[in-house]
Amino acid sequence: MNLIGKIIGNRYEILEEVGNGGMATVFKARDHVLNRYVAVKVLKDEYTTDTDFIKRFNTEAQSAAGLSHANIVSIYDVGYEEENNLYYIVMELVKGKTLKQIIKKDGVISWKWAVNIAMQIASALEEAHKNGIVHRDIKPHNIIITEDGIAKVTDFGIAKAVSNSTITAFGTTIGSVHYFSPEQAKGGITDAKSDLYSLGVVMYEMLTGKVPFDADTPVSVALKHMQEEPKEPIEINKNIPIAINQIVVKAMRKEPTERYQSATEMLKDLAKALKDPDGDFVIIENKDGEYTRVMKAVNPEQDDSKKKQKFFKKHPKAKIFAFLIGLILLFLLVFFGTKIALDGGIKSKIKIPNLVNMTLSEAQSQVESLGLKIESEEAASSEVEEGKIISQTPEFKEGEKVEKDTTIKVIISKGPETFELPSFIGKKVDEARKMATSMGITLIEEIRTSPTVEQGYIIGQETAEGTVVKSGDEVKVQVSSGAEKTKVPYVIGMDEGTANATLVNASLKANITYINDKEKENGKVISQSVDSGKEVEAGTTIDITVNKIEKEEKTIKLILENVPKLAKNTENENSTNTANNTEQNTNTASLTLIVNGSKKINEKSVTVGKSADLGTITGSGKQKIEIKITQNGQSKTITDEINIDEYDNNATCYISDR
Repeated sequence: MNLIGKIIGNRYEILEEVGNGGMATVFKARDHVLNRYVAVKVLKDEYTTDTDFIKRFNTEAQSAAGLSHANIVSIYDVGYEEENNLYYIVMELVKGKTLKQIIKKDGVISWKWAVNIAMQIASALEEAHKNGIVHRDIKPHNIIITEDGIAKVTDFGIAKAVSNSTITAFGTTIGSVHYFSPEQAKGGITDAKSDLYSLGVVMYEMLTGKVPFDADTPVSVALKHMQEEPKEPIEINKNIPIAINQIVVKAMRKEPTERYQSATEMLKDLAKALKDPDGDFVIIENKDGEYTRVMKAVNPEQDDSKKKQKFFKKHPKAKIFAFLIGLILLFLLVFFGTKIALDGGIKSKIKIPNLVNMTLSEAQSQVESLGLKIESEEAASSEVEEGKIISQTPEFKEGEKVEKDTTIKVIISKGPETFELPSFIGKKVDEARKMATSMGITLIEEIRTSPTVEQGYIIGQETAEGTVVKSGDEVKVQVSSGAEKTKVPYVIGMDEGTANATLVNASLKANITYINDKEKENGKVISQSVDSGKEVEAGTTIDITVNKIEKEEKTIKLILENVPKLAKNTENENSTNTANNTEQNTNTASLTLIVNGSKKINEKSVTVGKSADLGTITGSGKQKIEIKITQNGQSKTITDEINIDEYDNNATCYISDR
């Protein structure tokens, strides 16, 4: 199924395929909710048919999502798209190359760089193992080296679901058998020490350019892991320091009990190796539990056998006596040897005490009472209380014994390392993570939009610069996702007010210009400067054009038809009025013109019964006309409404008393 361009989970837009493995296909996608790029790993169809696998997959992936570490690819989300039957994981999108790609290109990696990468992987495993998560598929393919040189381990928690289900379901194993531990190859129980074996194989390949075991079939490779001892890396690459070689050898021991027992233990040796690459501090136990030791060669010139032969030739009776003494000694040796074996060993050997978490004084008291010795040194620790023992050498193992006067070396916690917190503001988030890792603190990252700071840079931190913090502390920082983005809406055809409100609701601004186009609808938006659907920064100004037709002003002439007569002649009129006076009182009137509330003509004398010229008015649209007529103390108002737009310019409008 082609997923490019589709949106899954109602938020992840699939942009392009970036990887394809045996179990899943990885896509670059855009998270439309948090406005960031992510990696979406979609399980292949054959794994979606096994309900047991899906159940384990969801459980393990959700557990792994709780991991937060600079060397672990973060899991953001786990989901299922019912419509297309898609199971997917949403992860941090990391820019870089896999360690396998780097090894293929460069061949052998310098031992210092290889140790640096191994320490970062071990740090990731340490965090996972503390949270009860075993990777089970550590290999160069699952390790991404970023452009800043940070190693990030991916696929945490997924391998368990695969190994528990798909080996049975499909008869095959996931991943490469070249990196399996012997117990994995046997199908036995795997734990944190299995991951450390695989890390040893990864180191072997980085240092030599090849895997320790190879064959034509996966089964043959698995058998070699179980039965054969690999060549030591130093035999292939003479430039490898002895301490680095010994770390790889110890990590790849067949028996889990003979390997490093924790990622923390391996990290300590890797750190020592950087400072003292030729040091003899890596302890590797033989199958009988004894430590390996370098013995000096015997000098043949010191052999005095010839002197003994000459002595016995001169004294033959001494030879017989020596023979009898030898028989007696042989009898005693067999007798006491059998007794020692039956009694459980030499009684002078002492069980190793467990001194971890004791104070130095408590440990000294116990060690001295057993006839042992103790040496101590201090080291910073954010996990073990100050003054308590972090670790001991030899390590405590149930039933393990050492000879009397053996010295037990212990490391005492001096508490977490403290230092003044630097400023992370203005730094790239990858650089800040690297700084935090070196200081032993954890960055808690919060994504914030910023109109002024580029995506991926830190814009704030909760704990102020200069504050005294200790290793193991958490520091919250705010990481810019760039300016807030918004999609431009479609406003063409809307009236001016609606268009402006729509843009404001989309966090945009409107710049309005007007045109006068009689062929288009009046008062509507006819164009916008940015196409709808395009993503822009919030606050962007969008230019819109509104069609505003300006009405043409016209001049028209007003005529009042037949000025009405208001006064009438009566018999009671004064007899002194002359005929002329009577005619004047009844045939003329005073007229006032008001247009839209403003006086245009004030008390103009007009002739009753004839049309009166009211002059001209200029404008457009509807006009309210009021004509007030007064005659002999009586008055009347004629009102009318005319629409100038309906007349030609300089036309005449006749008003009558209806």
